[in-house]
Parts: sequence; structure tokens; C-alpha cells
Amino acid sequence: MYKILVVGGGGREHAILWKLKQGSREVELFCAPGNGGTAQLAENVPIKADDVEGIVDWAKQNGMDMVFVAPDDPLALGMVDALQEAGIRTFGPTKAAAEIEWSKSYSKWLMKKYGIPTAEFEVFDEADQAIGYLKTAKYPIVVKADGLALGKGVLICEDFEQAKQAVSDIMLDKKFGNAGARVVIEEFMTGPEVSVLTFCDGKTIVPMLPAQDHKRAYDNDEGLNTGGMGTFAPTLKFTKEMQEYAQKEIFEKTVQALNAEGRIFKGVIFFGLMLTPDGVKVLEYNARLGDPETQSVFMLLNSDLLEVIDAVIDGTLDRMTLDWKDGSAVCVVMASGGYPQKYENGKLIEGLDSIEDGVVVFHAGTRKEGGKCYTNGGRVLGVTATGKDIADARKKAYANIETINFEDAQYRTDIGIK
Repeated sequence: MYKILVVGGGGREHAILWKLKQGSREVELFCAPGNGGTAQLAENVPIKADDVEGIVDWAKQNGMDMVFVAPDDPLALGMVDALQEAGIRTFGPTKAAAEIEWSKSYSKWLMKKYGIPTAEFEVFDEADQAIGYLKTAKYPIVVKADGLALGKGVLICEDFEQAKQAVSDIMLDKKFGNAGARVVIEEFMTGPEVSVLTFCDGKTIVPMLPAQDHKRAYDNDEGLNTGGMGTFAPTLKFTKEMQEYAQKEIFEKTVQALNAEGRIFKGVIFFGLMLTPDGVKVLEYNARLGDPETQSVFMLLNSDLLEVIDAVIDGTLDRMTLDWKDGSAVCVVMASGGYPQKYENGKLIEGLDSIEDGVVVFHAGTRKEGGKCYTNGGRVLGVTATGKDIADARKKAYANIETINFEDAQYRTDIGIK
């Protein structure tokens, strides 16, 4: 029996476990810390995802054959390095390679140095210097906290007053903690956003199906930025010509750039792309699978995930071709009322046993207690369906949302329309 520990406790981790369970190899799965949904597929381990020492000790003591480090925080803390030093087979990039996510200023510098298309930008360590620059800037403009801020540290500002307030919130009031010690201010790009998850073994980079995320909390892209309120895949806006351009000028160039800097990347690189009037440009990198993009993309993946993971770790991805199902997938996030700001946990979730075949409910913020399931986070569930096209998948996802109930549940009704 092949023992695998997946580090994390969200919808992405539930989707990883769900996909691993479908593989040809017999696996025994563990998830740290996991949630109410992962408990149905794996043994939940009560260790926080960012407890590097705790995870390494537990993996050693319990004879894990492989550890999959899924979230951004433990990657930024060097969990992969620590596991590898302990002689444990690990999926995920080292701390140095993952800097493309945990430092926005580093990722922008890398793109600039190696000619990877992205927005014009400036980096500031002092608030007064940033505000001085904003006085002469062109609006709208984007102000970003340099570090990890749960997908919420990006503020689009329409005028100087908004931008000045954003800098003040990030750098002076420390709204995102230490993530805001430095800010990146960049040109506002227009066009559809596309998320492309890719497997990378340090030499070869293989894209998954392109997806589209919905970041804003409410319908019609209104409200605050969130970690993501829903996704669909594949998106038709990312044409074959765009894909070929991105493969050569963005994906492969990024791997070459990291190699040239001595940062061999093995794992998943997430490319947040903007399809601008001037061509495809990089909005951001993530050094891991996206959440909730993974939920919709993995619903369409035919390939054995464990075989792909092995190819990434062993550097044999060039021998692999990813196999995809026909059709589309849509994931709609059901969140706690008030998310992404203040919300309450502990609401009883009902109706999870009445989901139809072909629809999977991935748990993000849930906990199991006494055989019942309760809310335990901002994003609670990802109701994910496949269909012959996006409209069909959408219809199924929303029909099943109707059967699920918890107090103050909120979700967007327009996922997949755009």
C-alpha cells in the first residue's frame, strides 16, 4: 500500500485526494489538517499546514512514501526542502523556486530580466516614496502587497485618493501583516483573465486545460476580491494561437529563467494570464495548484494523477501526454455569509447526501462532528459539475446547489456566463 500525505485543508486538497483515489495504484491517503470532506477519502491528521517540523516528523514516523505540499504558505516556509532533507519523496517546489509566488517583486523582476510579457511596474519599500510615485501615475492602477495575502492583497485603484489609501492600508496599517512590508505598483491591464495550471519537472512544462476564475464576491464582478468564487474549464477565449504563443514566450521562458537563476522548479506553476489588446501577458505566478481552478480542471483530467506526479518528481514529464475528457466543468463556490470579510462558523450543512451522479461537492471550509457536517471557513463548498458544454455543466451545478442548505450561505449566480 502506497502511503501519501496531502498537506492542506481546502477544496483543492479535497480535489487532489479525490483524483489520487481514482488511480491504478492502491493508495492509503492522509490529509493534514484536512476538512469534513477529505475525511471521507483520507485520514485527517491534526497538524497545521504551515507546521513544517510537525509535518516532517509525522511523515517520518508514519512511513509516508510521498508528501504532496499543496498550499502557498508551507511552500514559502520551505516545507519541501525540509521533507527532502529528511529523505522523503515530495511533490512541490523548493522555497527558492516558490519565490515566484511568495514575492511579487521577485516574480516581476524575473519577468522583466528574461523578457516575459507582463505589466509595467515599480517596487517600493517606503510608503511615502510609493505615494510620491502615485501622484504622477496613470489611472486606474494596481497596488499589490508583495507577500502572500490569501489572494486578497491586490487592489485596483481608480484615482490617486484610492491608491494612496491602498498603500496606507497595506504598508502603514499592515492590513495583510508582513505581506505588506513592500508594495508593487503596476499598470492596469484590460482583457479577459485566464488561469493556466501547468505541470513542470524542471525541464518540461505541460499545460492543463485553461480555466477562468471569478474573483469578486458578488454577481457581475462586484464586491471585494476573494480567493475565488467559482471557475469553469476549458475557456474558449484562450485560442490555439494564444496557447502556442504562451507555451513558447511565457511557459517555457519561465522555466528557462528559473533554471538560469539556479532555481529548478518541480511541481505546478499557475499562470494568471491577461488577454490584453497587446497580446497575452502574465498577471501573476502561483507556485501551486489554484483553488478553485483545480476542482473544475481535475474533473476533466483522465490521466492518472499519481503517474503525473511521479513524472514531475523523476524529471520524465517529456514522456507523458495528458489525457482529457470531452466537455466542460463548472465549479460554484458556496461561501459563508459576509465572506471575504466577517463571517460565522459552525452552521449545520444539510442536503449533501442528495447530490446527483456526475456532480462532486468538494469541501473547503467544513468540519465533521458526530456524523454531521458544519461550516468552518469563508469558502465552504465547491459544487462542481461536468457537462457537454459550459451551459450544461452550469445547469447541473446550480440545480445541485438548490439541494444544499446552510444558514447565511452566499454564492454567485453567474459563474460560467462570461
